[in-house]
Amino acid sequence: MMEDVATDSNTPRTPNSTSSDRPEKARRGRRTRMTGAERRQQLLEIGRTLFAAKGFEGTSVEEIAAKAGVSKPVVYEHFGGKEGLYAVVVDREMRQLLDMVTGSLTAGHPRELCEQAAFALLDYIEEYTDGFRILVRDSPIPQSTGSFASLISDIATQVEDILGREFKTRGFDPKLAPLYAQALVGMVALTGQWWLDARKPKKAEVAAHLVNLAWHGLDGLEAKPRLIGHRKN
Repeated sequence: MMEDVATDSNTPRTPNSTSSDRPEKARRGRRTRMTGAERRQQLLEIGRTLFAAKGFEGTSVEEIAAKAGVSKPVVYEHFGGKEGLYAVVVDREMRQLLDMVTGSLTAGHPRELCEQAAFALLDYIEEYTDGFRILVRDSPIPQSTGSFASLISDIATQVEDILGREFKTRGFDPKLAPLYAQALVGMVALTGQWWLDARKPKKAEVAAHLVNLAWHGLDGLEAKPRLIGHRKN
């Protein structure tokens, strides 16, 4: 592997340089060396920021390298190019979102499960804003973890099992659970895209209104929806 250090251009010494100023010049030219793992992480963070702000097409390897203070070959060495870097960024974000949603579903009551799922997506948008901006864009290259639509479908499959059990308990046809699961998760995901920029009302209020619509339907909407779980913000 090539030496992974930031590029630097030092002023060449002239015959008139004295021994006293050489150590100072050496100190100015010396940079902290990153390990391969540290450089890779740095490039991922820079790429994530640029892809979120400019999109895949609007981001160049030259800009990524310049932000990292390295030469272009360092980017190619770690990821094979812009496509490889983008793929890793997207895969990591999709896994993060899926882990947050699936890890949040711990309650026994179906309504609180809806609250937990809504909070998990809104938490991700709030904490990983750049990542969500990347995910909701149409990916220009295939991803090993699929698309944002396929991720939402994976989450809906888990919700489907919960709804299926609830439908049986209430005497409804459990075969309709997949339809309702897609509708519920899709509603939360699209609302999340809107809230990404709006950021009003507050997160807990958005979650309460989402669950209000999901739980009561338009005919049974509460005038002032409330959260029944332990989490209030």
